[in-house]
Amino acid sequence: MYFKGGQRWIFYREKLKEIDGVLVAGEPLTTLWDDLLSNNLHKEGGVEFPKSKKPEALLKRVIELSTKAGDLVLDGFLGSGTTAAVAHKMGRRYIGIERGEHAVTKSLPRLKAVIAGDPNGISQSVGWQGGGGFRFHTLGEPVFDADGGIHPAVRFASLAAYLWHFDTGEPARQSFNSPLLGVHRGTAYYLLYNGILGDRRPQGGNVLTSLVLSYLDSLFPHDGPRIVYGETTRLGEVRLREAGITFKQIPYDIKAC
Repeated sequence: MYFKGGQRWIFYREKLKEIDGVLVAGEPLTTLWDDLLSNNLHKEGGVEFPKSKKPEALLKRVIELSTKAGDLVLDGFLGSGTTAAVAHKMGRRYIGIERGEHAVTKSLPRLKAVIAGDPNGISQSVGWQGGGGFRFHTLGEPVFDADGGIHPAVRFASLAAYLWHFDTGEPARQSFNSPLLGVHRGTAYYLLYNGILGDRRPQGGNVLTSLVLSYLDSLFPHDGPRIVYGETTRLGEVRLREAGITFKQIPYDIKAC
């Protein structure tokens, strides 16, 4: 910095900053952003969210300072959807999490409006005219109850998807409608749960017996190592080893992530 007579000299060339594609005179931001006003904030996104709604201009500055196009933005408390809306308009990928009902009543319609070309907020400054898309997911029942057991509301497909991801680390994209969940790196994964074998006794086919093993061998054969989840097994260690099976008991061999 240069000073003369108690005053600071500022060279015009050093004051020029590019903001929204235009060179304007300015100085580096401080931690006090009193230039971002909440004018017409109630119109942004077409949703009302009293006392907690943030200006799109504020999120635009935060995202500009910390990311570049294509980066992933995470908002763990999405609220009215401002972060996701701004990230979408700015060409960022995003994940928003919201447990309140406004995930459906506020965030979802706001993002639909963004796709349709919402003209409010930062749309004009970033040249937003609509487009793109997003996925909206809701969570089902938790796999585990408070005592660490399998939640009684969890059905076969939900537990199967959890185990597939837990054991393989891969996303559960396939449909789970048979005891064979799939084969990953040469190992086949099976689940005996919730009567998937058509209520084959004992315990509705949740127990690995010689009869159940013969059924699996006939309909879902696999020449390689196998992991079988079930309530219990009537087969001894020698028989399991001969069949190439590692047996895992539900729920004790299932860990919560």
